[in-house]
Amino acid sequence: MNGNEELMTKFYSAFQQRDYKTMNDCYSDDIVFSDPVFGLLKGEEVKAMWEMLCKNAKDLSIEFSDPHSEDEYGNCEWIAVYTFSKTKRKVVNKIKAYMKFAEGRIIEHSDAFSLYEWTKQAFGIKGLLFGWSGFMQHRIHRSARKSLIQFMNRNR
Repeated sequence: MNGNEELMTKFYSAFQQRDYKTMNDCYSDDIVFSDPVFGLLKGEEVKAMWEMLCKNAKDLSIEFSDPHSEDEYGNCEWIAVYTFSKTKRKVVNKIKAYMKFAEGRIIEHSDAFSLYEWTKQAFGIKGLLFGWSGFMQHRIHRSARKSLIQFMNRNR
C-alpha cells in the first residue's frame, strides 16, 4: 500500500468513526470537492460538510474497499447506509470516490453516484416519479447547500 492509499484508508476509517477532524486533516487547506448533492465546494465548505454529516448522523454506517492510487491520482469505492432525516427512509448509497493528491494531502475529491437512485431511496414514490427531473435535483442541491450554510453560520 502506497502513501496515497494509506491516506484514503485513514480518511475512510475516520469516517467510519465519525471523526471529521481526522478526515479534514487529510485534506489540503484549499481542497476542492464535488458530488451530485452538494455540487462544488471549496476549502472550509468541504470541511464543514463532513463535520455536519458526522455530527448529524444517527445511524450512519460506512464501508470502503479497494483504495488504489498511481502517482497523484487515486480512487476507491464506498457505501454509506443511513436513515435520511427528512423522510426517515433508509438509504444505501454506493459511491465511487476519485481523489488527487499533493504533498501528502488530498487536494481534490469527487464522489460519483446516481442522484436518481439516491432520490428514489430517500424520497420513495416522489423520488421514483420525479427524481430524474432537473427540477427535483436542483431542489435537493439547493436544500443541501442551505443546510450547509446554516450549519456553518451556527458553528463558525
